[in-house]
Amino acid sequence: MVRTVPGRTERVVVVGAGLAGLATALRLRGAGREVTVVERAAGPGGRAGRVEREGYALDTGPSVFTAPEIVADTLGAVGEKLEDRLTLVPLETTYRAQFGDGSALDVHADPAAFAAEVASLCGPAEADALRRYLADLAELYRLQLTTFIDRNLDSPLDLLGPELVALARRGGFRRLSRHVEGYFADDRLRRLFSFQALYAGVSPFRAIAAYAVIAQLDIGAGVWHPMGGIAAVPDALAAAATDAGVTFRYGADVAELETSGHRVSAVRLADGDRLPADAVVVTTDQPWQLVPGLRAPRRPVYSPSCVALHVGVRSDLPGQAHHTISFGQSWRGVFDELTPGGRLLGGGPGGRRGKIMSDPSLLVSMPSRTDRSLAPDGGQVLSIVAPTPNLDRHSGGNPDLDWTTVGPRYRDEVLTTLEARGWTGLTGAIEVEEMATPLDWAAQGMAAGTPFALAHTFGQTGPFRPSTLPRRGPENVVLAGSSVQPGVGVPMVLISGRLAAERITGPVPR
Repeated sequence: MVRTVPGRTERVVVVGAGLAGLATALRLRGAGREVTVVERAAGPGGRAGRVEREGYALDTGPSVFTAPEIVADTLGAVGEKLEDRLTLVPLETTYRAQFGDGSALDVHADPAAFAAEVASLCGPAEADALRRYLADLAELYRLQLTTFIDRNLDSPLDLLGPELVALARRGGFRRLSRHVEGYFADDRLRRLFSFQALYAGVSPFRAIAAYAVIAQLDIGAGVWHPMGGIAAVPDALAAAATDAGVTFRYGADVAELETSGHRVSAVRLADGDRLPADAVVVTTDQPWQLVPGLRAPRRPVYSPSCVALHVGVRSDLPGQAHHTISFGQSWRGVFDELTPGGRLLGGGPGGRRGKIMSDPSLLVSMPSRTDRSLAPDGGQVLSIVAPTPNLDRHSGGNPDLDWTTVGPRYRDEVLTTLEARGWTGLTGAIEVEEMATPLDWAAQGMAAGTPFALAHTFGQTGPFRPSTLPRRGPENVVLAGSSVQPGVGVPMVLISGRLAAERITGPVPR
């Protein structure tokens, strides 16, 4: 049986109006609870932020949107339909992969078109391998969704069952790099189907093959663009929640969780207001800073961080795709540099701290290629994400990097790199820009200065990741977000909202 909050749970206060908090609020309201969401910012979104300036709309959070069925299910909790709240456009080319040797590969949502691209670039044998691998990804995802992802886990014993046995038989616990190499001989395809492990904070040379399913969410199942940008997603969820009767308190800092016995009795705001609560859901990145009696993870391992550069440019930048993965020549060296000597990414020997990639691999998103509402005529908006070490020495990060001086230099280096890889005229056409470094993420309350939270090492995955219902602290406090089960990424934090709500309502039939 899944553990739930004991006693009364009629009035619930949710701390945070990010995707996890919004998903929790919708689930709870759909189950008949009285819900108030408290958010320190002026509006919803959390990490899925938005900056609007001079006609450019810059999404400053996630840039890749997958698994729309999870958003649809979340809205369905209050009787809403996704198509009434969001317009989603499927991307025919989910990614363009640019490789260090100058070649490129368009990843298509249609498997036949994708296989034809692979056959043209890598040969028919690799196209046949692609078809087999895509089928394998779909089955791995099916097995893991019910075993590891879409359920509350209180003990490793909860994993026992036929799905776990099937996952092991399919090689789900071997190294991801070996798993991918078993299918593909072409190094470019090996990179394409293993770089996603970095999203989970682990190297493909250390990650278990089960993390191949991250590729299923974008390459296997496809990528969509929400019209109006990624920020349209939390806006839609918040609007649906408001219409369903959820109360929002924006611009409200939480000062304290008041306790009575083993329970939180109220949430006290910085302005002195007191919100009585039968249960509280906390979605902050470091909940132990707010929840009395809750302990921080013991010797946590955090994911690498990133520099995120968001720009509005007065240039059409012709020929570029909506999403581009720009690989450098280096591959294993990328992971060795990010956390050398650390257990996390399996770097080289010694105790050196992480450093900035010397031959960077970058994710570049240009949503205005699909959605012209995001930029003025003749302009484009871009988000450029460059992985960097985090600020936690134990995780292989480098707290000694002075990002106040390194940041601007690295910004110039990233732009120069993109110019050399075909983004001609980018630097001179920038009209607006926003940049975030590990110091900025830390200032926003993100542990170790990373927006990617706890890494998905084996000891921080499934039942070993912090639970949505901690055993320490008040009995009526529930957690949601990327630092708890099931993990990092837009689909995962939306699922965490449902798992958190079920700790209060009990499991809901699906």
